[in-house]
Parts: sequence; structure tokens; C-alpha cells
Amino acid sequence: MLPLLGALSLPLGAPALPLDEAGKYVAGAYVVFLILLVVYVAIMATKLQRIERELRELAGFVEHRANGDQATPEREEVGADV
Repeated sequence: MLPLLGALSLPLGAPALPLDEAGKYVAGAYVVFLILLVVYVAIMATKLQRIERELRELAGFVEHRANGDQATPEREEVGADV
């Protein structure tokens, strides 16, 4: 059982890459992660703006209906969502 323990400890203790080379890959991974995070936040911000615009439109429609105005309010054209 002891030789098996010694064989397992060698790969766990030895780095896959020398530390001077691994630093570049770690930094690159952080950069890619941050770029993906910024893209995700930008997508969520555009969706939030679209939802807020639609809510304002619905609130206007409900307000017109509550005032007894049966005509539909002017609807602005919105591009197709993909």
C-alpha cells in the first residue's frame, strides 16, 4: 500500500507546467473570463432596457383603458428580437 501512496503523491506535487509558463495561461484565462462576463452583462442590460420599454408601453395602454379611451395608444415599432 505504501508504494501506491508514493506513486500518487508525485503527480500531485509536480506542476503540469513550469510556473513561469503557467502564469501566462492563468492570466489569459482571467482575461477570457472577464470578457465573457462583460458580454453577459451587456446582453442582460439590453434585455432589461427592452423589458422596461415594453412595461412602459403596457402601462400606457392600461392607463388609456382605465380612462375609458378605447382607442389603442400609438405603438412604436420595435426591431425583431433574435
